Amino acid sequence: MLRRLFFLFMIMAVFLFSIGCQRTESNVKENKSPPTTVEQENKKETKETSWTFPLTGMPTNEKTMQRAVAVMINNYPAARPQSGLHKADIVYEVLAEGDITRLLAIYQSEQPEIIGPVRSARDYFIQLSNGFHALYVCHGWSPEAQTLLKSGAADYVNGLFYDGTLFWRDRTRKAPHNSYISFENIKKGAEKNGYAFEEEVRPLPFFTNDLTNAVKATNIDVVYSKRSYAHVHYAYDGTKYVRSSGGEPTVDRETNTPIAVENVFVVEATHQIIDDYGRRDIDFTSGGKGYLFQEGTMQEVEWKNIDGRLLPYKDGVPLGFTRGKTWIQVVPDLKQVQYE
Repeated sequence: MLRRLFFLFMIMAVFLFSIGCQRTESNVKENKSPPTTVEQENKKETKETSWTFPLTGMPTNEKTMQRAVAVMINNYPAARPQSGLHKADIVYEVLAEGDITRLLAIYQSEQPEIIGPVRSARDYFIQLSNGFHALYVCHGWSPEAQTLLKSGAADYVNGLFYDGTLFWRDRTRKAPHNSYISFENIKKGAEKNGYAFEEEVRPLPFFTNDLTNAVKATNIDVVYSKRSYAHVHYAYDGTKYVRSSGGEPTVDRETNTPIAVENVFVVEATHQIIDDYGRRDIDFTSGGKGYLFQEGTMQEVEWKNIDGRLLPYKDGVPLGFTRGKTWIQVVPDLKQVQYE
């Protein structure tokens, strides 16, 4: 009897021991999957919430809903240095009258406190602005631009109606080279007219191009006329193209910040004189030849108007912009451009 009880006791002991081992093994297997760390959670959250500015491709901490704003900037020698150009995502430089160019500065990622001098509208600048559905800011207008804006072709704020309120005059400069506005006052102008100031902006194409066959080009000259004030120069510093005009560095008037950009896109477009004042009509719809300067190189490209934006193509394939800021130089003839 004692032997039988001892035998049963041994069987129970072995059984309980085996169950304990299985539980231990099970716990070990479960612990083989490492717990999610705070660092992993942060990386996951960063990946899910990473955003970029649509017109520069640069990173931002949150999705931006700032509407694009396009401001007509005076580029007459007496208007230099200008204010706020260093914060523009994109700038178009285009001939107005004679050999004087005007600048269309498009803001989205940054909002400068002071912008100017602000100058009058031209119809082809309105077309370029509409490629970004931008709020168009000007001071004055040509007859063609007046017709367009009054017909509702674009939302606009015109200094003709807000001189001394939203716009102010700088007494150290002579009219018409002394009209300025702040980004805050542009916002007030949008509110006064019932214009939206927030919307999602369609991004530019930002990706790396194959530069295997690109030509080295670290110096660019765009010559709008024989007069020195109409000469534009870019020097590549290894990262950006640093701009000068009329032999002087292009800088911000208030901060002395140099204008330095990642992309210089030169566009050849047909120009025609349309009146005795010397105003022009410029064909921004037909496409044509161009040069794309990036990372110290140049590629011969074609440009196309895609939904109002001038974009580079090569052999029918779209090219991307380098992440950062872009200046687009419009010329009647590519012979006005030299590079080395």
